[in-house]
Amino acid sequence: MDYLKIEGIESLKGTIKIAGAKNASLPLIAMTILAKNKLNITNLPDVVDIKTLLKLLSNLGAECEFNEHHVSVDTAKMHETRATYDIVKTMRASILVLGPTLARFGHCEVSLPGGCAIGQRPIDLHLKALEQMGAEIDIKAGYVETKAPNGLKGCEIIFDKITVTGTANIVMAAALAHGETILVNAAREPEVVQLCEILNASGVKIEGIGTSVLKIQGSCGELLDMPDFSIIPDRIEAGTYLCAGAITNSELTITDVEPKHLDAVIGKLEEMGFSFTITQDTITIYPAKEIKPVKVITQEYPAFPTDMQAQIMALATQANGTSIIEERLFENRFMHVSELQRMGADISLNGHIATVNGKTDLSGTDVMATDLRASSALVLAALIARGETNIHRIYHLDRGYDSLEKKLQNAGAKVDRLKE
Repeated sequence: MDYLKIEGIESLKGTIKIAGAKNASLPLIAMTILAKNKLNITNLPDVVDIKTLLKLLSNLGAECEFNEHHVSVDTAKMHETRATYDIVKTMRASILVLGPTLARFGHCEVSLPGGCAIGQRPIDLHLKALEQMGAEIDIKAGYVETKAPNGLKGCEIIFDKITVTGTANIVMAAALAHGETILVNAAREPEVVQLCEILNASGVKIEGIGTSVLKIQGSCGELLDMPDFSIIPDRIEAGTYLCAGAITNSELTITDVEPKHLDAVIGKLEEMGFSFTITQDTITIYPAKEIKPVKVITQEYPAFPTDMQAQIMALATQANGTSIIEERLFENRFMHVSELQRMGADISLNGHIATVNGKTDLSGTDVMATDLRASSALVLAALIARGETNIHRIYHLDRGYDSLEKKLQNAGAKVDRLKE
């Protein structure tokens, strides 16, 4: 098993290129189930979750050829409709095959995803919506069995709460449905927007893209002729490297990025005293004269993303004063706190609110990653900790960051990937 050894440094420098968005890639790969043609997808991140989903599609009969940041997918010969536990247990996003597979074949079986390190993320909203569209759903022996022998029917669906994966799943199901589907309280994330835009370019008329109400005209079961496409930049990876520049109080440029997707993150960093130069596809962060404390509340896009909460907490340990971080989306997403405390951070928890007292001098030690974003928070803390930090269980990190240690090395960080 690999781990990262990081020696604390004074500053970073140079540029870091941002990869394609993992959270956009996963639903878009699942979307290929709706296509009648072979597709070429570019700017894919080279991360474990992408390879896991491609393996699942291959098990279902699709032909997938992955080469660095490009994949060709042909689902014409797809014949299996059962997503087995051995794949789904490793990645909750496997549930994304449910909507398109059911819409295409009229039946689908997907293993229940189970729990998650950062809390329960139930799929009841997905299943309720599919039932409204006429699906028959039964849960047997740990599998969700769905049937819609006469196809799915368009209807109005009101999500009780915003769900990104649920929105993507039902949008894909609605693309082949009979009639119009209206989704109310839909997620507005850029990753959902790209999914809708590509379906729209494939002949599925979708109104309200980028808003909380989507109107989708289904193809009545006809498979789609899809264009090739490129994945949007990863806003969470970009935000993580901006925080790397911030915590080391460095001038650092990130490239191949979509700045408007990062408005909430940049806004909080500006509150903390950092300044920026922003072009169409680059962001340069400049050192702050003083790193100021901040109050952060995680909410759905376009508010501050929950996937940046751990990183901003690591940064807050270096602010001069008390920062408040409120996590509103997941009930168990503060597991990185105990590891940051091991490094010397002064953090107290009260339910879903963390209080971070700074500035504290962090010290290198052995720490353990508990989930994907917690891993990146420990990397950030290690960059400015005195001495050497060893971060274990970095397979979490490999699920979502493409070549993290190499990118940081190129920016001057002392990072090595080693074997336990």
